[in-house]
Amino acid sequence: MTNNLAFVFPGQGSQSVGMLADTAAQFGLVRETFSEASAVLGYDLWKMVQEGPVEELDKTVHTQPALLAASYALWRIIRANSSIQPGLLAGHSLGEYTALVCANALDFKDGIRLVAARGMFMQEAVAPGLGAMAAIIGLDEAAVKNICHQAVQSADEVLSPANFNSIGQIVIAGHKSAVERAITIAKEQGAKLAVSIPVSVPSHCKLMEPAAQRLAELLAVTTFKTPEIPVINNVDVAIYRSADSIRDGLVRQLYLPVRWVESVQALLKEGVTQIVECGPGKVLTGLIKRIDKNLQLATTSDLTGLTALFKLESERSA
Repeated sequence: MTNNLAFVFPGQGSQSVGMLADTAAQFGLVRETFSEASAVLGYDLWKMVQEGPVEELDKTVHTQPALLAASYALWRIIRANSSIQPGLLAGHSLGEYTALVCANALDFKDGIRLVAARGMFMQEAVAPGLGAMAAIIGLDEAAVKNICHQAVQSADEVLSPANFNSIGQIVIAGHKSAVERAITIAKEQGAKLAVSIPVSVPSHCKLMEPAAQRLAELLAVTTFKTPEIPVINNVDVAIYRSADSIRDGLVRQLYLPVRWVESVQALLKEGVTQIVECGPGKVLTGLIKRIDKNLQLATTSDLTGLTALFKLESERSA
């Protein structure tokens, strides 16, 4: 176990039709992992990932198991083909479930079952068209919180920061009308960019509390163990110490913001100097670059990235 090395796992937004195709051609573990997930779900997850349509893959109920399976497949490939062993794990939103599976705190099939249900609960918590999310770039945390406050026009309207993704990049979530007003206010206050995000669910805000209540019931009957590799959680930016703390964190994670900047800073405080993004895409790598430019970063989203990672490990152990 290398204490200066951390693995991070992406959340929604990192999926794409055709992801992991080149890796699957080289490593049987990809198809094997997706077959296990498909058996739980009752539909061919690999076929959906490879053929789409994109509208189906982008539905929260499908995106979540697809990303968990993809990231876990890459983890299995790395563990089977190298001696790489991170000292810490973290995941962005959904990615936290992947981190827990990789840390042997949660069985993979249970994880697939959980995130598929989580996606369904989230989708059903808010009527279509009622909620929205937007990215605000170029304003600090205090300014964005103030904009959310200004944009809300009634006591039952919801709007708050949802993801503190990187320095100067914050995502907000809530009622669509409030989000639209916030975009206008942010532009007036000098944001470099304020734009709505094409998502079907307003994650990490109070509108997700009904989903969190349903998820809590499912988590209560799911087996969790203390992680074998420490996992830093999104909600408290703390290492999970027990099964109960995991359940509590995953429930609150649904309606509270993802504190990604602080999570990366927590990894740094633990002595991390290298971070591998284990999953499709390079979203987290881009965010981390803006949080700390001195970190050594690697991606695994394609065969080129995996090969480079294995090469780096062989040079390190030589």
